[in-house]
Amino acid sequence: MSREIRRQVGVLLDRRGQVTHVMVGTPRGIELPDWGRLRAGRGRLRGLRCVHTHLVGEGLTRDDLTDLALLRLDAMVSVGVEEDGNPGLAHVAVLRPPNRDGEDDGTGVERFDPAPPARIDLDFQSWIRELEAELAVLADTREVGDGERALLVSVTAGRRPEELEAHLDELQELARSANVQVVDVVTQQRARVDPKSVIGSGKLQDLVIRAFQSDVDLVIFDQNLNPTQARNLSERMELRVIDRTQLILDIFAQHASTRDGKLQVELAQLQYRLPRLSQRTDLSLSRLEGGIGGRGPGETKLEVDRRRVRERIGRLERELRKLGTQRENRRRRRARREVPVLSIVGYTNAGKSTLLRALTRTDVLVADKMFATLDPVSRRLRFPREREIIITDTVGFIRDLPKELVNAFRATLEELTDATALLHVVDASAPDLERRIEAVRGVIEQIGLADKPEILVFNQVDLLPARAAGALAARYEAVPVSALERTGLRALLEHCEKVLFQDADGLSDMERQRLNGLAADRGRG
Repeated sequence: MSREIRRQVGVLLDRRGQVTHVMVGTPRGIELPDWGRLRAGRGRLRGLRCVHTHLVGEGLTRDDLTDLALLRLDAMVSVGVEEDGNPGLAHVAVLRPPNRDGEDDGTGVERFDPAPPARIDLDFQSWIRELEAELAVLADTREVGDGERALLVSVTAGRRPEELEAHLDELQELARSANVQVVDVVTQQRARVDPKSVIGSGKLQDLVIRAFQSDVDLVIFDQNLNPTQARNLSERMELRVIDRTQLILDIFAQHASTRDGKLQVELAQLQYRLPRLSQRTDLSLSRLEGGIGGRGPGETKLEVDRRRVRERIGRLERELRKLGTQRENRRRRRARREVPVLSIVGYTNAGKSTLLRALTRTDVLVADKMFATLDPVSRRLRFPREREIIITDTVGFIRDLPKELVNAFRATLEELTDATALLHVVDASAPDLERRIEAVRGVIEQIGLADKPEILVFNQVDLLPARAAGALAARYEAVPVSALERTGLRALLEHCEKVLFQDADGLSDMERQRLNGLAADRGRG
């Protein structure tokens, strides 16, 4: 038939050998049916094998292997068509479990030697049972309590290699803070991201196979995905696909403890999801269509969802404004007491909370995780000369901070407006500390606080050689400290005192006392 109509013909067979689908394609390919979001079970294959013809004896094509991986088929078989209508060589490919004995070509696909169909000696039922038993063992060996398993994906998109490495390190740290176990990291060099799927079709095939072999729960992209890209990737991979912004939002949701923080996180999540609701009509709404633009129950349900989200956003914004008024009243009472305020800012996980604990000798949450501190923490700090200030720890910043978070946490960041000075804490051991400094200053400028006095502090200098730490601090005019080892704190306090208590002419009390003492000596002389 295939030779007579000059088209590829194929069938899908279930495990009992019954034909479930018949496909007639073009001379170059066939299109497999859409199963929607019907997923194979964990550690299992689809339960269907595809057998189809090839007219020019080209063997298995990239499209064949992509379908094998994306659909998790039991097997993909192409049969050549001779000019007399007899079958040529049959090419067979199957997905390969990880760590299987034998040679691996690095594709995650195992190919059998081409042979005429009549000479293929394979007990398929026994073979498929053994393969799935192997997959099930791998799935069962997952350690309990390790959190979700994920693949991380990043595209160069014009970045330099060192920038890509820094971005991936940061993404892995974000995943760890979200209690996600990183199974593998996938990168691709492209001049620009693919507008439909971020990565190319070949790399997508490789990604699907890796996800299958590693038995992952989700895929995390370093690039922020637009709604179309997120939907395409999720549908093709049949996995949850999230981007960097969603990962940060999830971390915020895990760490928010106060009512203020929880409201702000929910607001940010809703603002992020609202433009993506229209992309989910085929997942949760009716597929019925009608009229221009698709009138019908799908549209009605979508509008209801949008209206509810907008109403919830409005309520959250009103509650946050009310809480903002309460914070403003507290700041006014604090201002009437004329107590200077020193606000700690910095890149996330730079050691800000550890420094606050070291300076005030109080119990403050300290964790080696990104965004461990979401809600402002204020403590009193007494200087050696019986002066007192309020020192405040705030949420950490990060490169390309999602606009939804900046908008939602603007009320919290307003705490910085009343700061007398900003204590900018930098992890001195970070390889990209200059980029982190600029990222923090960019957010400060974005919220209109670039005119605040800045005290630059290089923390964790104990991880560097003493000479290198001193030279680095001198180059940036920063104060070197180790909050963990409690070194350099006295010099930091003296520098803060000089900045916070200077008079209008720019002289600190210490300097003024020295000048007054000199003047008195001259008078006595």
